[in-house]
Amino acid sequence: MKAGVGLFCALALFLLVGTVFTQRPRPKKPAKPTKRPPSSKKPPVRKPSPAAPVGGAAEPQEPTDFPPPILGPPSMFPDCPRECFCPPSFPSALYCENRNLRVIPAIPSRTHYLYLQNNYISEVTAEPFQNATELKWVNMANNRVQRVDKKVFEKIPGLLFLYMERNQLKEVPSDLPAGLEQLQLSRNQISKIPPGAFGKMDHLVLLDLHHNKLSDSNIGKNIFKDLKNLVQLNLAHNALRKMPAGVPNGLVQLFLDRNSIDDIPKDYFQGFSNLAFVRLNYNQLSDKGIPKAVFNVTTLLDLHLAHNQLSSVPLFNGHLEQLHLNHNSIESINGTQICPYSLQGDLSDHTSLPRLRYLRLDGNHLSPPVPMDVIMCFRHLHAVVI
Repeated sequence: MKAGVGLFCALALFLLVGTVFTQRPRPKKPAKPTKRPPSSKKPPVRKPSPAAPVGGAAEPQEPTDFPPPILGPPSMFPDCPRECFCPPSFPSALYCENRNLRVIPAIPSRTHYLYLQNNYISEVTAEPFQNATELKWVNMANNRVQRVDKKVFEKIPGLLFLYMERNQLKEVPSDLPAGLEQLQLSRNQISKIPPGAFGKMDHLVLLDLHHNKLSDSNIGKNIFKDLKNLVQLNLAHNALRKMPAGVPNGLVQLFLDRNSIDDIPKDYFQGFSNLAFVRLNYNQLSDKGIPKAVFNVTTLLDLHLAHNQLSSVPLFNGHLEQLHLNHNSIESINGTQICPYSLQGDLSDHTSLPRLRYLRLDGNHLSPPVPMDVIMCFRHLHAVVI
């Protein structure tokens, strides 16, 4: 009995051990690879090197930061430069403005009106103008012109208008056409006017030299002597300390704002036959620098003396219509003293009354109201700013 039980236990143990050894562990499945999060940084893009033209090296780039010139479509005119526009309805005009030009293209002989403003032109040579003998109007404003060839204008005797403001000129161009009527050279760096620069230019009506670097030594006594028909002379915003000498006596408008003028010769305006507008704002004028009767000019209509150092109202002629005295150091105004005629005269005769219509006195040491003697004298006053 015991032997049977032992046999049975041994058999069970054998089967159990066999089962353990026959059950091999299953191989684990390989883990799935972990995906990397997408990177926000893009891989660098390799720039292709410029292909060199066949048979040579790469074309050198222009050493400038200026944008490339703008070329237009072909024109119906075979002589029209691609850098310009030649309107079919106006064949005498050549429009080359706002084209990023560095040089002036060849000008067709039929051109009367030439527009070259707002470019990058630094030099004006004679070659492009060889056939442009019929030019009447040239606009080269807002370029970078530093030099003008002396022979540019010798074949253009009929030129009437020349606009070269906003450039980099250091002196007035020489050999200008004698028939020129308007010459605008404002906003350059002009510090020199060569002797005879305006010689024989007796047709010139307007000369604009404002906002340059002109001083008293640059404006000689005879600089303006040949400008017999000059109407407007603009020398504002320069470095003048004295009134310019030799100004033509037929002048109508004289602009001298923003200089350093502190004195006016007592007979400076004597002999002017048409002078109507004088501007001397932003100078260094005081009572001492203004002679008593210097503004007693019958033709004078508009006088500007703002932003100076005046402490009293200067005397003026009864024909004056506008007087600007704002921003000085005036503390009082006496109508009896400045009245161009006697207050005891015939007040019914309005033709003899002073013609002053506008008087500006703000920015001084004055307070309203306007003195009664001022009102009594200047019966035509429409506005007084105080």
